[in-house]
Amino acid sequence: MPDRLDPSIFLGASRKPDNSYQKPENLQLRFGNRHGLVTGATGTGKTVSLQIMAESFSNAGVPVFAADVKGDLSGIAAVGEAKDFLVKRARDVRLDPYEFQEFPVIFWDLFGEQGHAIRATVSEMGPLLLSRLMNLSEAQEGVINIAFKLADEEGLLLLDMKDLQALLANMADRAQEIGARFGNVTRQSVGAIQRSLLILEQQGAAHFFGEPALKIADLMRKTPDGRGAINILAADRLMMNPRLYSTFLLWLMSELFEELPEVGDPHKPKLVFFFDEAHLLFDEAPKILIDRVEQVVRLIRSKGVGVYFVTQNPLDVPDTVLAQLGNRVQHALRAYTPREQKAVKTAADTFRPNPDFDCAQAITQLGTGEALVSTLEDKGIPSMVQRTLIRPPSSRLGPITQQERKSVMQQSPVAGEYDVTIDRESAFEMLRKRAAEIQKDVGQDRAPTGGDRGGRWTLPDFGGGKRRNDDDDRPRRQQQAPRPRSSGRQTVTETAVKAVVRSVGAALGAAIVRGILGSMRRR
Repeated sequence: MPDRLDPSIFLGASRKPDNSYQKPENLQLRFGNRHGLVTGATGTGKTVSLQIMAESFSNAGVPVFAADVKGDLSGIAAVGEAKDFLVKRARDVRLDPYEFQEFPVIFWDLFGEQGHAIRATVSEMGPLLLSRLMNLSEAQEGVINIAFKLADEEGLLLLDMKDLQALLANMADRAQEIGARFGNVTRQSVGAIQRSLLILEQQGAAHFFGEPALKIADLMRKTPDGRGAINILAADRLMMNPRLYSTFLLWLMSELFEELPEVGDPHKPKLVFFFDEAHLLFDEAPKILIDRVEQVVRLIRSKGVGVYFVTQNPLDVPDTVLAQLGNRVQHALRAYTPREQKAVKTAADTFRPNPDFDCAQAITQLGTGEALVSTLEDKGIPSMVQRTLIRPPSSRLGPITQQERKSVMQQSPVAGEYDVTIDRESAFEMLRKRAAEIQKDVGQDRAPTGGDRGGRWTLPDFGGGKRRNDDDDRPRRQQQAPRPRSSGRQTVTETAVKAVVRSVGAALGAAIVRGILGSMRRR
């Protein structure tokens, strides 16, 4: 096991012009929080580079968070196997001794299936990221901002999706009142947001919103022997909803930025964050969101957090963010299309040139497991780019079995802490209780004073009049004798008149009832 007092982590050995390997290429731990970039075409070795960096940071006592997009990274929880090509690679890069080990892994999953459930409350997510998640228009984003403001003013906790849905429905009913204070809130905008929430719910996002919310401290655990925990996010199913994936990781970076204290430049990072498939963060992202990413990446360094973007093409990352990434591992790129040729040139131009080889040409000639490496040296100056053979991993190359994953989860330090959802009183329950009270008050105010014993609404002089019980009727019957009739039968004229009266009475009664009930619904 590498010495945790070593101030650097070993990445591989650089190649001489005669194709022999000359010297180790290291990443200085004190510059580990200066962020980094791992790029390369599919199948060129990005995942293995991520794996050996995560191993090295863990052995150095630095916790790691990484997304496992294809499931291959889960093998870091199991002891590696001495395969011939791995042993040869270790010999080529002069990794002696080459030891195999498993690493302390905590599996996480937004859906709670392949790892411990990760949850965040709607309030923690905030209006900006929620709007990004639902791809809302500017007007709809304004409604979301009003919703959060209203929740703050009225003490409504927004914890899960049903809380936000209940608040939006309440806002639609109070549109005139809210519009007078905050601006126009239309039922159309509220309806569009509700439909977006329904789509998110069908995609499984409802599992993410709720309690218990993730504690940042649980991502920064260390083992008794001083190794940093490696937090692996199962992202194979999550990738089916890339907007949820990117929004969650951006939320996590923002939470780290807000919660962690300032530490300046520590001798090693407090946490290293690997953002795989990083292009998903920036695809179709509005400028305000890209500005937020740039701000977090630029300032989170002083919190002791290193952010490493992993993607296929350096063009996937905006220039303003790319400029913040000091440690580079560039695997092979293909140059078949004009965009790919531009990517090769961009990648080559970002390195400090090496007179021993043409950087742009080398990028297209790198073999699997090779990379151009440049890391920060003394005074934060980038090292001269070197053609490097990446060292082999100490853990298993490839995924672990489901049974092995379950065993790791059962022994996890957070086992049982996030597995059961907590549903405490929040906006949904509070608004439902408020609506019940209002309905009760309205029912008392509008209790009917007339009608038959069945509770029907009736109108005076039209088929009912004021309802009286038998005790009320008895004195009146005693005082007034019934009028004598000349005949027990009604004439044709009387029958016709009474039919007209009943018809008119029923029509007017129904119209008035509809008016009353309509006014009640508008309240």
